[in-house]
Amino acid sequence: MDVVIGEDGLARPAWAQGGGAHGELLRRYYDTEWGMPVRDERGLFERLSLEAFQSGLSWATILAKRESFRAAFAGFDPDVVASWGEGEVAHLMQDAGIVRNRAKIVATIRNAGATVSLRADGGLVDLVWAHRPERTPMPRTFAEVPTTSDESRALAKELKRRGFTFVGPTTAFALMEAVGIVDTHLLDSHRRGTSGLWRADGTPVQDD
Repeated sequence: MDVVIGEDGLARPAWAQGGGAHGELLRRYYDTEWGMPVRDERGLFERLSLEAFQSGLSWATILAKRESFRAAFAGFDPDVVASWGEGEVAHLMQDAGIVRNRAKIVATIRNAGATVSLRADGGLVDLVWAHRPERTPMPRTFAEVPTTSDESRALAKELKRRGFTFVGPTTAFALMEAVGIVDTHLLDSHRRGTSGLWRADGTPVQDD
């Protein structure tokens, strides 16, 4: 099995057991946040933005810069970010606290505008959570953890149709994992099932 028993006696994947420059940060994120339900617009916009910035990089890099990202993007307030233009892009490209990738910065601003526009048709929260599957994966090893799904492909397609960018099926699936829409904790992890949304057999506790 791909879980490791930590000094505290709890089973986690190796990446969340601590160690290295960002070990404690990753363990705290894993133990308290990853996979827990997020059902507010700003929270989903933040996580969607961070998953897009993570593309091609390690999650530890993004997590270590999270507070800087929050400061740089006005706490991920969609209304504020949607109003930005070239001046703000240029300013962000000088901010060493974030990932200075112009395409991703521009995408975040565009996605803020798309988030605001979605309010007239149910909103970002309803759109994302509408793609919750009938079953969640039940992986025992990392090899069994998927990186995409039919639902993540459908979500990415719908987000793009609504004006979002940098939201491919892999990014969409990572978002779904991060906010509890699917549970990909390994079966032997102490965090498996902690979202309260999935039964032991992989079926949903309730329909939302």
